[in-house]
Amino acid sequence: MKYGRILLKLSGEALAGANGHGISLDVLNTISSEVKELIEMGVEVAIVIGGGNIHRGVAGATVGMDRTTSDHMGMLATVINSLALQDSMERNGINTRVLTAIDMQEIAEPYIRRRAVRHLEKKRVVIFAAGTGNPYFTTDTAAALRANEIDAHVIMKATKVDGIYDKDPMKFKDAVKIDKIKYIDVLNKGLAVMDSTAISLCMDNEIDILVFNMFEKGNIKRAVMGHNTGTIVTNK
Repeated sequence: MKYGRILLKLSGEALAGANGHGISLDVLNTISSEVKELIEMGVEVAIVIGGGNIHRGVAGATVGMDRTTSDHMGMLATVINSLALQDSMERNGINTRVLTAIDMQEIAEPYIRRRAVRHLEKKRVVIFAAGTGNPYFTTDTAAALRANEIDAHVIMKATKVDGIYDKDPMKFKDAVKIDKIKYIDVLNKGLAVMDSTAISLCMDNEIDILVFNMFEKGNIKRAVMGHNTGTIVTNK
């Protein structure tokens, strides 16, 4: 395997499936089955999920909500998604722990770095919920932060397309796929990979980001094995 410990970044919108909102059980089961293969291979898996299928902090702020309040609502949305994914994984026989940046011990463990690493070493899937616990920070930044804290070998960002393109492939048929790109070029070109704070954090600490299409069956396994899947963002 190329990567022994990964952080998988999922968007909340991805959990909605074709509905566009809410949580799709079919999508949860698809993710769980893909992750189960990794666990059986011996890969240590951590996950960060967004909350956009329920509420986006930035979107709330644009229609007049207080930004801090809206972001807190978004954090709670990620907890809902995390619990749903945990339930799906447990039903598929995967030992899972949800760790939250906001204290809510009745439903999840508080985030403690050493505890998270210990769970991973015991081959439990760790789901990081509630972002960083602070407003004005996205779940992209939370993913970059947690990946560095747990010494993940790579951030694997799941998308609906098979990598990074020079322009939106959903809108432009002549969009060209990029196989490898440096962080500074992502920032300079304004490519919508992750937000600039997350990209800068990964660049400063030299942790690679792999952007790939998770919803193509077997893709995540191929990526972990080092096959040419998606786009790698790196300093190397």
